[in-house]
Amino acid sequence: MLEWLKMGVADLGRGIEAGAIDPVALTETYLTAIEGHSLRDRIYSAITRERALAEAAAASERARLGLRLSPLDGVPISWKDLFDSAGVVTEAGSALLKGRVPQEDAEVLSNATAMGLICLGKTHMSELAFSGLGLNPITATPPCVNDAGAVPGGSSSGAATSVAFDLAPAGIGSDTGGSVRIPAAWNDLVGLKTTPGRISCKGVVPLCRSFDTIGPITRTVEDAALLFAMLDGSAPVDLRGASLAGKRFAVLETIALEGVREAPMAGFERAIHRIEVAGASLEFIQAPEIAEAMSLTAPLYTAEAYGEWKDIIEAAPDKMFDQILERFRAGATITGPDYVAAWQRLHELREIWEARIANYDAVVLPTAPILPPNVERLMTDQDYYITENLLALRNTRIGNLMGSAGITLPTDVPSCGVMLLVKGGDEARLLRLAAAVEPLFHADYASRHLTKPATSGA
Repeated sequence: MLEWLKMGVADLGRGIEAGAIDPVALTETYLTAIEGHSLRDRIYSAITRERALAEAAAASERARLGLRLSPLDGVPISWKDLFDSAGVVTEAGSALLKGRVPQEDAEVLSNATAMGLICLGKTHMSELAFSGLGLNPITATPPCVNDAGAVPGGSSSGAATSVAFDLAPAGIGSDTGGSVRIPAAWNDLVGLKTTPGRISCKGVVPLCRSFDTIGPITRTVEDAALLFAMLDGSAPVDLRGASLAGKRFAVLETIALEGVREAPMAGFERAIHRIEVAGASLEFIQAPEIAEAMSLTAPLYTAEAYGEWKDIIEAAPDKMFDQILERFRAGATITGPDYVAAWQRLHELREIWEARIANYDAVVLPTAPILPPNVERLMTDQDYYITENLLALRNTRIGNLMGSAGITLPTDVPSCGVMLLVKGGDEARLLRLAAAVEPLFHADYASRHLTKPATSGA
């Protein structure tokens, strides 16, 4: 049964369908692993044992009768602690919400439950989701699978580490500026950022409603595709026959490749080389609209976030980590006209961007320009914290600003992901492209295919 802890949701679902895996035994295996793990309290904020076992028993009976609700009926997963869960504390990583117990599930959790997915529990996160680092001295900072002294990425930090440390086969997180993709990349996982509005955020503790999205963190692209279908209420994307032959990729140079550090750049260069060897063409592009859009981050993000949380924050600011508090308060200086003007201009920039990438199958860029920073230094060096937090989110935020769908895939360089972006609403095409890229990083790929010199860009 311990081998189940290494399997993804798709394989577990197939095992249940074949009668080789019982949902109750599977859920008990995960609960035992969670409860006995030395890092449990840094990953899970709450374990929903009774709920999980009740849901597993129902799934087991459905499987016995041949009445499974979906390909993932009976598969247990974790949920970030900003999804409301009936009768279970949901605090969004903040002392400001301590003791908050919702009466109903978030709509997306309710929908997933209706498809037979089992809720293992809630996972730790950055405070109110307003950091890409995953550092949270208020509640807990989850571990990074590749560096015990580093942060795991955020804000869906526990969602990623629950998977990386074999305490869930998948985790559901949210992504406002990179919060699914950063922890996925830094823990060598797949992270899917969906299109704004595609999956309901009803019952999800908000950060910036205009940018908030929901997405899975998984071991494989197939797992991400299946979970996306469960969360979206759509048919699973058919990944069969996915190929890169004849595909065109735009390699974004503007902002995305500036100052990328050695390891992430090495991972990225190897990634795009393999994409090219697999039959795709690459074109390095400049996009001035991206630079302008990035300059709008402060009026767009901080104004909305502070507007959302101002009254609660200012009633008890001493309960917050000072770096997060300062980031929220930066929104206080943004005027209404500035906010409206920024949105008007962003809509124009999105049109320019979509026209620029219309003839490409996807845009490719490093998921993050840095490796996971050191926890101790982040806590003692304010300038370092600010610099690393902004860099962590820099590349992923491009997708959020442009309203794109995006996915990060692990490369063969630890904690270095490669990201694909497509026009918003095009998740199906994105997942098929990701399925074609994914095998390029398997262990046996280099020996069979890599004979060409690495591609170099400007």
